[in-house]
Amino acid sequence: MATYWTIGADADDPAALAAFWAFALDYVLEPGYDDPDGASIVDPAGIGSAIGFLRVPEAKTAKNRFHIDIRVAGEPPWDWTERADLMRATVDRLVTRGGTKVREEFYSEGAGNVLGHVVMLDPEGNEFCVA
Repeated sequence: MATYWTIGADADDPAALAAFWAFALDYVLEPGYDDPDGASIVDPAGIGSAIGFLRVPEAKTAKNRFHIDIRVAGEPPWDWTERADLMRATVDRLVTRGGTKVREEFYSEGAGNVLGHVVMLDPEGNEFCVA
């Protein structure tokens, strides 16, 4: 049996960051979690791991060594055009909630380059990818 785990994230504004990630992952705020210096989001189906956000005094200063990849395209084999459309639609949706698109990364596949993933920043500057 797998071990249950939670990702912990430092934050300047835990409630705002939790709201962004709940939107990004189709999660909900954890019922009963009431802490002015923290927030937590959970998978409403009870399958995925929780993410906790804790207020810290220091600002983010360097690139994340660990980040989330939002896998909207599912598992291979892919229709590369459909996959790119799904990723770009997700990026556009996340930008409306405070995410920032940094760049698109392309992979060599067959005879050409295809969109592999999109690097983004959440509202507090934490890197993540949409793939």
